Amino acid sequence: MKKLIVGLVMLAGFTGLASAEGNAERGEQLTATCAGCHGADGNSAAASFPKLAGQGEPYLLKQLEDIKSGARVVTQMTGLLDGYDQQQLEDIAAYYAEQTMTTGEADPSLVELGEQLYRGGNPETGVPACSGCHNPAGQGIEAAAFPRLAGQHADYVASQLNKFARGYRAEEPSDDARMNDGDSGMMQTTAFRLKDFEIEALASYINGLHQ
Repeated sequence: MKKLIVGLVMLAGFTGLASAEGNAERGEQLTATCAGCHGADGNSAAASFPKLAGQGEPYLLKQLEDIKSGARVVTQMTGLLDGYDQQQLEDIAAYYAEQTMTTGEADPSLVELGEQLYRGGNPETGVPACSGCHNPAGQGIEAAAFPRLAGQHADYVASQLNKFARGYRAEEPSDDARMNDGDSGMMQTTAFRLKDFEIEALASYINGLHQ
């Protein structure tokens, strides 16, 4: 089966990924504004905001660059990155990459379906296994800028899958349509094929996925 990407925030099809060479100590000094939504160590208390702690540095940097450029629209972050230069974005990414993401708990009633989708996909609808690109333990693949999923808030995972799904038919990115997953649009295509109850189960399983 051709491996596609399933997950948040999930990315593929990039060429020339930016080389992240940030300084974590400098980055920590730049995250005071970020802490209000994402927590001081990148573990957000609110399920609607993503945990940044423990994400790979290349993935974090790519998201910061995309949000700043408008390739990924996040209404709450509009204008917040305008004053940061490239080195500062790299420093912020480096800081969060060195933190440890906390884990959550999956809904026991959703674990069976969630695990089936994460590890085996849904061949009947063309949904691939998430584990192929995001690691069986959900740790992601840093070199490829595939994000860590294990422990991410279920609400946030579900919201991003829905945004990728809406991005499948969108002509340009918006806060409701996420399209920054490369020219191939793999996340958009995959998320579009997921049913609502599958998204719920998958998001819950990911939240409770432990290494």
